[in-house]
Amino acid sequence: MLRLSLLLSTLLLLGACGQAPVQENTPSIETLPEPEKYSVIFGGTEVGDLTVTFSEQRMAIDFGFENNGRGASSQESLTLDANMLPVEWTITGKTTFGNAVDESFVLENGQAQWRAAAGEGQATVKTPSVYVAQNASPYSLYLIAQAILNNGGEALPALPGGTVALSALQPLQLQHSAGMTDAQVYALKGIQLDPSYLVLGEDNQFIATMSARFALVRDGFQGEEQRLRDVAATLNANRFEDIAAKVSHEYAKPVKIINARIFDPQSLSLTSAKTVTVDGERIVAIDDYDNAFENTDTVVIDAQGGTLVAGLYEMHGHMRDNDALLNVLAGVTSVRDMGNEIDVLDDLVEKINSGKLIGPRIIRSGFIEGKSPFSAATGELASTEEEALALVRRYAQLVGYSQIKIYSSVNGDWVPAMSAEAHKLGLRVAGHVPAFFTADQMIEAGYDELTHINQVMLGWVLTAEEDTRTLFRITGMRRFANLDLDSEPVQKTLNLMVENNIAVDPTTVIHELGLTARNGETRAGVVDYIEHMPVGVQREAKLALLNVADASEDADYKAAFDKIIAMLSMMHERGILLVPGTDLGGAFELHRELELFQQFGMTPAEVLKRASYDMAQYLGFGDDLGSVDVGKMADFFLVPGDPTTDLKAIKTISLVTKDGTFFFPTQVYPEFGIKPFTEVPPIQE
Repeated sequence: MLRLSLLLSTLLLLGACGQAPVQENTPSIETLPEPEKYSVIFGGTEVGDLTVTFSEQRMAIDFGFENNGRGASSQESLTLDANMLPVEWTITGKTTFGNAVDESFVLENGQAQWRAAAGEGQATVKTPSVYVAQNASPYSLYLIAQAILNNGGEALPALPGGTVALSALQPLQLQHSAGMTDAQVYALKGIQLDPSYLVLGEDNQFIATMSARFALVRDGFQGEEQRLRDVAATLNANRFEDIAAKVSHEYAKPVKIINARIFDPQSLSLTSAKTVTVDGERIVAIDDYDNAFENTDTVVIDAQGGTLVAGLYEMHGHMRDNDALLNVLAGVTSVRDMGNEIDVLDDLVEKINSGKLIGPRIIRSGFIEGKSPFSAATGELASTEEEALALVRRYAQLVGYSQIKIYSSVNGDWVPAMSAEAHKLGLRVAGHVPAFFTADQMIEAGYDELTHINQVMLGWVLTAEEDTRTLFRITGMRRFANLDLDSEPVQKTLNLMVENNIAVDPTTVIHELGLTARNGETRAGVVDYIEHMPVGVQREAKLALLNVADASEDADYKAAFDKIIAMLSMMHERGILLVPGTDLGGAFELHRELELFQQFGMTPAEVLKRASYDMAQYLGFGDDLGSVDVGKMADFFLVPGDPTTDLKAIKTISLVTKDGTFFFPTQVYPEFGIKPFTEVPPIQE
């Protein structure tokens, strides 16, 4: 089969860049490669496809998928030079949540110009450089990889900024429908916080790009999809195991943290300067700080007057290896996982508990989804009430599960029986409001907690037939703009919540992203740290989640977010427990979630208490976690400033300890291409 290299020769000979004349030995159109076809697979389910077609002068890519009631699609047209570097590239389509894509790149006479959702730019190109498109299909990763290989394997400068590099990791033999194929796995680095994994075959033929849950697989290789995802999961785990081995500090001697103030969640204030002694996993002493302190066979860490805060809780996570490490570095030492595959969590928890990976303690939720055309490719699916009840019983028998989480395609009529069974077996019940039902019905059916504030509020503005299994559960929030919070339906729900002691997991930060982020503007949630991030993350920070059609829609979406804040303020005033979670991976996003809690009427100190002490109590860990006290687990972080007066201080963490193992974020962030935020505190070993 002719490879893409033949296409490149053809493009050049045909004068694709408007410079080279047609030669006598120009390949005819009949010798162009056949279209390449790929399957898009999430969690083992095929949800879309990608096709690459070739003409005399260009290549075209058509990509699309649908999953969990939403999906992306794009059409790309490219002209490449001899090194497989794009000299002209257009991309149109939509993102996963419907934001319109209209992106272009042109390189002519050494001048590059680009336009994308993040904004416009230009640069003089003197050496081979590769444009990193903001909204290209996964095939773009192959284009970048092939450009590097055609440049002798050397790293290439990237536009708009940074550098991209490719590393060969391991050979593979893959089963194609026509026979065995020798292949090579590569890691592409420099675009995001984590590398992308690609598989290339003979003549660098593109076979797949994959992660633990996603794969784009060339036709004929679909039978290898699970193995390819397993390879990606193993490589990712190995990477994080290597990082853990380098940056985890387990001291054989007691550790004294001197000259540290401690946040006291009971008094909502800071103590005077203290010395905190950690021996093994526990805090064994807290003494007044003495300037005349002398080392007595201990490790001494000088907090320099900074503040110790008990580890934070991310109450709405979906954990993976990278999320696990980044959360700990951000002071998030406990995460409630709100939906994951059982085997994924088993493996992750085992590696964290054994010290192979750095990660938070994970509190598990059993994800139960109904079977429908809109089913989420996560967790376990049920098509009948009996199957749903069987899943409740299964989760109750497994170790580490504290609750079930009900998702949007579950038939709401099953919920009373599911809730009764869960409660009988010692599990709490939380989740979305199933499609075509209301929060009131779920409270009466036995919910203990409602997940996402939009799931509560949509019941006040939708009609009975409107389907929240689709993207409409996001776009429908536009109607919040005109919602009367003092109306009878709203107040009835609030009264039910108070009477039944219902908690709410609002995930405010993801609604801020969805309703207020706009193309070309750095979104509010990341402004304090985005300049420390790799170029791909910086560009994503200027991308809207939704397609905003006009000024009226823009105003309504922003007013809808204001109404969400007003609703959560009303809930807080009524004594309804609001738990801090993000559904965005936690870490830096949780810091923003906590900032938003201040808009509900909470002081910085009250927010810190809610995210640490209150959540430890809520989840049943109050005897061991939630405050920096003698006898409790060594589970806290150090910041130079005073977060009780300025909550932004939690964004400059210099030390974290979880279960007595110490981490210094400044030593770890460069592994992700992140510029550190502060210095490592002075340490005497």
